[in-house]
Amino acid sequence: MTNETRQWDHEADVVVVGTGAAGMTAAILAHDHGAKVLVIERTDQIGGTTAVSGGGIWIPMNNHLYEIDADDSREEALAYCKALAMGRVDEELITTFVDTAAKMIRYLEDRTPLKFAAMTAPDYHPEIEGGKLKGRSIEPDPFDTNSLGEWQSKLRLPGAFSLPITRQEAFGAFDAFYRPWLIPQDLAVERMEKGVVTLGQALVAGLLKGVLDRGIPILLETRARQLITEERTVIGIQAEQGGARLHIKAKGGIVLATAGFEWNEKLKAQYLPGVIENPNTPPFNEGDGLLMAMEVGADLANMNEAWHFPSLMIPGETYEERPLSRAILAERNGPHVIWVNARGQRFVNEAANYNSVGKTFLSMDTDAPRFSNLPAWAILDSQYRERYVLGTTMPEDPDPEWIPRADTLQELAEKVGIDPIGLQKTVDRWNTMVHHGEDSDFGKGNSIFDRFQGDREAPNPNMGTIEKAPFYAVPVHTGALGTKGGPKTNSMAQVIDVRGNPIAGLYAAGNVTASITGPGYYGRGSTLGPAMTWGYIAGICAADNAKQRA
Repeated sequence: MTNETRQWDHEADVVVVGTGAAGMTAAILAHDHGAKVLVIERTDQIGGTTAVSGGGIWIPMNNHLYEIDADDSREEALAYCKALAMGRVDEELITTFVDTAAKMIRYLEDRTPLKFAAMTAPDYHPEIEGGKLKGRSIEPDPFDTNSLGEWQSKLRLPGAFSLPITRQEAFGAFDAFYRPWLIPQDLAVERMEKGVVTLGQALVAGLLKGVLDRGIPILLETRARQLITEERTVIGIQAEQGGARLHIKAKGGIVLATAGFEWNEKLKAQYLPGVIENPNTPPFNEGDGLLMAMEVGADLANMNEAWHFPSLMIPGETYEERPLSRAILAERNGPHVIWVNARGQRFVNEAANYNSVGKTFLSMDTDAPRFSNLPAWAILDSQYRERYVLGTTMPEDPDPEWIPRADTLQELAEKVGIDPIGLQKTVDRWNTMVHHGEDSDFGKGNSIFDRFQGDREAPNPNMGTIEKAPFYAVPVHTGALGTKGGPKTNSMAQVIDVRGNPIAGLYAAGNVTASITGPGYYGRGSTLGPAMTWGYIAGICAADNAKQRA
């Protein structure tokens, strides 16, 4: 859209679109570098996808490694990130991330109320070159939302995992993903009563406090629709608010931080090679930023990739009036459970990281236009049922009606549409491998990461026989933590056009962009680490651009 009128409803040096971690980091940095900043948010709540996330941030060489006696180096981090990118990412961008991420975290800790702590979680591929056994993932400390004043009620609520405990507490002291009854109820109640939040909410709340402390205005329920250009330069944005059209001038630039396109059926069908049945994000991520960038000639990359997240769906559960997708943890990582397709065959190391597991649902049959591993089920027995949580069902609870069960594997297979002969053969083979102590088919339990996510109290953290009736078949659904393709950016967070040139006045960060991870997933927090780093860079560069234009 060209600038035809110059009638502006709002003016700022830098306009940030989106209130997730990428957007608010950009707003803080732009302000601190001398810019007048305005933030606009499509919904009536703050936090976007970040608020419903686990809040982990993958930061190589971070300043919290010493807390858990971990170490890191630039050479190791570069080798690891480049290996996972598989040659599909400009190495300059990877270098920029590795050299900037830790600076970004230190800056936020020094100049906002946010504080972070190290996590003992390993990288998702600790065995490859440069991989680490712990320390690169950090998370925010619990945050008191009372400091937000009237904005406390605007903080986006999480979807499924809502108890206010940290990820480190969940995986460490409390063993929450296998035995949630071990979570100290008095601690959870105390934090809830005091308005203390954790995970992604804590990250959002701390960034929001940083934004509010700087007096940066936020316009809620304001949906960005189109970029305003003049002589091939982005100078503003057209938005909608309450049915009215707003024109907002940005002297230094627009920072797009509008998340991915996982809720846009047209864009998914156009770009993704598989099915995302029900994303795990707020249903407002419809590709607004992507479409605006495309309109002004942005080049695109990584459009066939998503942050895959196989999920569990309990009938009747909703979030923002859409079906709720829950994380699958013990139901794939633990003993006494395997995943099978309609042929009754295993097809994956169930305990691998969720993004890698999710990619197996993209496989196609060669003899028909269908996906090889959809539909899929988690097959488990009473040994599992007697020990672990299943969705929201505790071991002592009655079997929920939505989970098919039967006294024999054949009856179970026939009930849900699995080949009974194939299932029996698969379970028999699995039980044999369990007795030998090794999954020779897919390597479940071979990686340190697998074992970290398994049941540490079991004889084998990831393997156990499936032989005690009744048996259960839990439907597995395809979910996503977002898409990871979009406009290409350079090391200054500028959006690049199809000729390889920066689009003047346009910056981007987060899932709206082409992820620097390419097809890979570094470890816990690989979405937020690059997103906040690019937000940091975008804020600085957009503010500097405003000074130059002035």
